[in-house]
Formats: sequence, structure tokens, C-alpha cells
Amino acid sequence: MLRNLLWATSKHDVYLMQNYSVMHWSSLLRRGKEVLNVAKPIVPTLERPGLLSQTLSRVQISTMAVKENFLVAGGFQGELICKHLNQPGVAFCTKITTDENAITNAVDVYHNQSGSIRITTANNDALVRVYDAERFACLNRFTFDWSVNNTSVSPDGKLLAVLGDSTECLLTDAHSGKLVGNLKGHLDYSFASAWHPDGRILATGNQDTTCRLWDIRNLSKSLAVLKGNMGAIRALSFTSDGRFLAMAEPADFVHVFDTESGYVKCQEIDIFGEIAGISFSPDAVALFVGVADRTYGSLLEFNRKNYNCYLDSVF
Repeated sequence: MLRNLLWATSKHDVYLMQNYSVMHWSSLLRRGKEVLNVAKPIVPTLERPGLLSQTLSRVQISTMAVKENFLVAGGFQGELICKHLNQPGVAFCTKITTDENAITNAVDVYHNQSGSIRITTANNDALVRVYDAERFACLNRFTFDWSVNNTSVSPDGKLLAVLGDSTECLLTDAHSGKLVGNLKGHLDYSFASAWHPDGRILATGNQDTTCRLWDIRNLSKSLAVLKGNMGAIRALSFTSDGRFLAMAEPADFVHVFDTESGYVKCQEIDIFGEIAGISFSPDAVALFVGVADRTYGSLLEFNRKNYNCYLDSVF
């Protein structure tokens, strides 16, 4: 199952799925608060001519992103839900596709080159859609030859990584969708990607139990291959300072690599249960791991430790 159901917006604020609710957990107050209930009918508050919003009910959320004061969620029936965190209700929601196997595999929120906020969706209908986060108009549709499982936009807003039911990963122009590069090396389908904050390194996670690192200045072969233990690499995340890369398998294992060691030094976090998502806090102080196991479901927090104030640090 594709999962990215955990986001930290600060070291004290975490958003995660719990049954049919998106919860906000405050580590300061040590309590949770419901932000979005998707079991009840969801009626969009924003009504504008030409806006294809519709009421949704009992959405099973497949993926989400919480950035730029937005909560964006996708559903197993091709749903898209957009909510401003500081406003009541849901601003926009719709079914973006009517295909039978229409799961929304990934959503993202990013700034384009001019600074405007955009929302992307990656779907099983082989389309990537780009929405304007102000008016929720669909600005672009990029079509591919296979189901799209994940997209991520480079820090400068120029490049879009597109991954899915193919051994190849694609780099496209984020504005036009035009193909820029083809990343070859993985042996199976890909599910996750993440950009180093400097915009030069792209990490891709695959069903072949590896993460590959690519230097966008030379795409002929991957820089390094990071291996998991048992399962596909389903989630990837760099710290905001670029010092660490976290890599999650579907269950039981999260690996944290030290980028300054050339990704050689690694800490393995061995837990029990299906992993619902991983997220570093924006200040890179904490790593949160969501465990979706019915019996052992939990939110785990790991803090970065500094010894004698040296820069050298481990989680």
C-alpha cells in the first residue's frame, strides 16, 4: 500500500491519519485534535464559476501533504481534498478521475519558479495534474505511459521527478511536462522520491528494495545505491540542512543515512508494524515515524543528539 500519511510542520506539530480522521498532535500539549473528518460528507466552502468541486463522503485517504498552511489529501477513489489549516471547513474537494482503479497515489505542495503555490497529484490513470492553490483550477495535465506513483518538485521549482509502474524514473520540466532526463538502473516499480535541499541530488525509492541517488548534472548512472532489508522503499526524506536522509520500508525498518559520510554511515531504526509515513521537523531536530499497525499503532519521535556541541551528530 502506498503511504505518506504523516507530516511534521514543526518539532511540536505533527499531522497524521487515524481511522477516518486527520489529527493534529501537539508534542507540547501532549494531545491530539481532529483537523479533518472524512467519514462524514465533505462540502467544499469555495464555490466559483467553472470550479469543478463536489461533495465527497467517506473518503479513504491514500496519501497526504501538509505544507504552506495547506492540508492536501488524496483518496483511493481518485479524490482530492484541499484545506487551509487556519480556516474552518474544506476549501476544495473533487474526484479528479472516474477511472475504476483511480487511486491518488501522491500529492505535493510546492512553489513554482515565480513563487506561486501549486498542488500536484499523481494518479493510477497515468496522469500528473497541476493545480493553482489559490483558485484550485487545474492548470496542467501531463500524461505518461504508466501509472504514476510519486512526484516531487526540485527546490527551485524547475524540475519534476515522475516515478511509477516502470523501471525508469523520469525528470521533466515542472512547467511544461517536457522530458528532461531518463534515470535508468532500478529493476522494478518506484514509489518514493526526495530532493536534497541543494537541488543537485535526487533520491528514488523502488520495489527492488533500493534507493538510488542521482546527480542531476550527470544522469548517465546513479551516484550510489542504498539497500533496505526486506521491502520496497516507500518513503524518503532529507533534513532541511541536507545532513541526513531517512528511508522507510513498508514495515519494521527506517534507515537514517549521514550524507556527509557519502551515505556510508547509517543508523537503522527497528520497529514493529506497518509504517504510515516518516517526516523530519523543518528545523531538522526531530524525526517522526508513524506506525499504522492495528494493535501497536503509534507515533514515534526520535531526536537528534549533539555531543559536546560538535557538528558531528547522530539520531
